[in-house]
Amino acid sequence: MKHAARPRLWSPPRSAFAGFRFPAEVIVVAVRWYLRHGLSYRDVEELLAERGIEVDHVTVYRWMQRFTVLPADAARSARHTPGDRRFVDQTYVKVNGVWRYAYRAINQYRQVIDVLVSTRRDAAAARRFFTRAPRTLTVIPSEVVTDAAPVYPAVLEELIPSAWHHVEQYANNPIEADHGQLKRRLRPMRGLQTDRTAQVVIAGHTFLQNLRRGHYDLAVDTTPVERAAAAFTELAQAI
Repeated sequence: MKHAARPRLWSPPRSAFAGFRFPAEVIVVAVRWYLRHGLSYRDVEELLAERGIEVDHVTVYRWMQRFTVLPADAARSARHTPGDRRFVDQTYVKVNGVWRYAYRAINQYRQVIDVLVSTRRDAAAARRFFTRAPRTLTVIPSEVVTDAAPVYPAVLEELIPSAWHHVEQYANNPIEADHGQLKRRLRPMRGLQTDRTAQVVIAGHTFLQNLRRGHYDLAVDTTPVERAAAAFTELAQAI
């Protein structure tokens, strides 16, 4: 006589922090400090040591690679729907001594829509950038403001034909001014070593920037000063 199979007990999903020596609270704080402030990995190591936590700066680097993207992914459903205007531009970032292009877009509410690090500034890079954001955002822009780079008209006509492509002197000032936020964060880092690290760090900075500007329904009951810390603590429980 066959016995009925025992029902499998429900078990919670494995935490992303499982197997790490340090608790989630320490890892999350280190990642948030690094993204928020003008700190190097060694600076974060020193700040943790002052609090009795001995962590090598290489470990901090590995935490950044592993845990920078996860909070942003977990917060995706809490992100505010973006407006229908896009300001698109590129700025330069140095990766292992070589200049790269960082494509960035913001909307009329200063929410950073997306970022992309590219070795080239051509039609293929522009097409890749404009096809990334629609995967996670539901609003098709009605207006896209760019500089006068010749690659944009054909790419926008192909991908977003309904949008008005606006090219006019000073029209793109909002995104050009917003580049300064990223530049200030990258300055103490003394250069990024790989394209992947550049993409991860810049995307993490973007998430924290949007979070601090109130573009997520997270930690809404806290003050703006406390918002980032409270939101990262909340997101740590989800990953």
